[in-house]
Amino acid sequence: MGAAAARPAAVRPPLPVKLVIAGGFGVGKTTAVGAISEIEPLTTEAAITEVAAGVDDLTHTPLKTTTTVAMDFGCLTIDPTLKLYLFGTPGQERFGFMWDDLVEGAVGALVIVDTRRLDDCFAAVDYFEHKGIPFAVAANAFDGRVEHTLDEVRWALDVAEGVPLVVFDARDTGSVRDALLVVLELALARTRG
Repeated sequence: MGAAAARPAAVRPPLPVKLVIAGGFGVGKTTAVGAISEIEPLTTEAAITEVAAGVDDLTHTPLKTTTTVAMDFGCLTIDPTLKLYLFGTPGQERFGFMWDDLVEGAVGALVIVDTRRLDDCFAAVDYFEHKGIPFAVAANAFDGRVEHTLDEVRWALDVAEGVPLVVFDARDTGSVRDALLVVLELALARTRG
């Protein structure tokens, strides 16, 4: 047996792929990262103060006591060759200056929307359209339902036909995984095309 045959094959680490999870305030970004991450997610949650409560609309999220002030981070190994690094953006407009840094190097994004508050979603959709970053829109099923059909969401947000829309539950690991795989497939299709 030759020396080359006796050596074990080198094991390559998985390819790192950066995806962003974005959306407005309180749509489920931190929840989604927490539901899917194989590590304890890094979060930058801070208490919602009386001042912030006056700025951030808590009408549909009255039990929300914290908010992301910088980013969320988690990761997920898809298979031995691919590992997703997930970066969740802060949702409030006043933290928008961080988005360019968080999105740098991302191959795609999942834009989470709360169909009860579609007005809060325009900024995230516009951001990825203008950046030319492939993205999918995920309508979070709060209380197990969405207020509008996906066709109505597409029309209201003026999302192009080529942008995938899905309904998902940010609390459910399988649901988050499926939504992220839609983004990954979209990003891979772009690299092939």
